[in-house]
Amino acid sequence: MIPKMNFHTHTTFCDGKDSPENMVLAAIEKEFAALGFSGHSYTYFDESYCMSKEGVKKYQKEIQRLKKAYADRISIYCGVEQDFYSQEDISDFEYAIGSVHYIKKDGQFLSVDEGADITKKNIQEIFGGDPYAYAKVYFETVSDVLKKTKADIIGHFDLLTKFNENSVFFDTRDRRYRGYGTSAIEALIPYDKPFEINTGAIYRGLRSEAYPSVDFLKEIKGRGGKILLSSDSHDGNSLGYYFYEIVKLALEIGFQSILVWTPHGFEEVGLK
Repeated sequence: MIPKMNFHTHTTFCDGKDSPENMVLAAIEKEFAALGFSGHSYTYFDESYCMSKEGVKKYQKEIQRLKKAYADRISIYCGVEQDFYSQEDISDFEYAIGSVHYIKKDGQFLSVDEGADITKKNIQEIFGGDPYAYAKVYFETVSDVLKKTKADIIGHFDLLTKFNENSVFFDTRDRRYRGYGTSAIEALIPYDKPFEINTGAIYRGLRSEAYPSVDFLKEIKGRGGKILLSSDSHDGNSLGYYFYEIVKLALEIGFQSILVWTPHGFEEVGLK
């Protein structure tokens, strides 16, 4: 069974391409049962991609309007994607995805998903050309993402691989890289929150596999971790993208179920 729902959804209130209403209409056309919005929380040091402080209230008001307007056709929820370094209060959102989009080194905020050129520059200039030192700081930050954000869902666990297809910057099979990532998984497992399997980079043609990688999904499964499907949608067409293939992969790894978020807590859905 593949649940027709998505809880990682962006709109024109942040870096998405479609309005919230267009996203709702796209979800209805795909016969979704639920759609959760997760606008990027405000980050004071980079306003280029996130909701503005003023925009947050407008976003919440619009999602509430859509929730009522389409109540007979789809369940709609107002969440937030809380960045590790955001200082905003998120208590008035229905749920939160905790994500690491930046690492901090020598007092600088370094984006891990802005572009391949940015990644290359940061590794060369800030980490002395050592990509594994870069990966170490990233995964150390991810280790604390739930402690810091108090989120309900772990967002794109290994986002630092966004521009690393064909091991451009580092080898994900290297024992150092694997060790740093596995340590982060071990730190997060006790929180009993799901790791989203995020297909966004596949949809955008940047990656051939989802976040987390197959190797890390096996580590998560081996430690009793739980998963949730996410298309990290920035346009209506991407909603639910690659979910069939991900369910098949999850079954091959050994997962028997996935979680879906509800206002009453996570519910387990068996995979077939």
